[in-house]
Amino acid sequence: MENNKVFFIKLIHSAIFFSMVFCLFYILYAAIIRKYDWILLTAIVMILIDGASIALNRWRCPLTTLAEKHGAADGAITHMFMPRRCVPYVFKLFIVFYVIELVWLGISYFG
Repeated sequence: MENNKVFFIKLIHSAIFFSMVFCLFYILYAAIIRKYDWILLTAIVMILIDGASIALNRWRCPLTTLAEKHGAADGAITHMFMPRRCVPYVFKLFIVFYVIELVWLGISYFG
């Protein structure tokens, strides 16, 4: 059984995961309706910060490593919300969505 520290780490990890999913959906929404506001800027920056933290940790979420350091058999949380066969592709899929959304925003803003 996992200890309270692991539970708390996974709880925070889940909250961050869902906030990143929300950011991706908000960026898509903003691109579709051509809405450019501080929420859009915040969402873009949050995704950039999250991506940088993962890239700097050798493409592994730092919270996954932290949970495993505190005794979790598997520190990842994506398998709790997605089919296991999709889990290895989550970062790649999010990157593709993010780039498409930024291109869409750029075209609609400057075009």
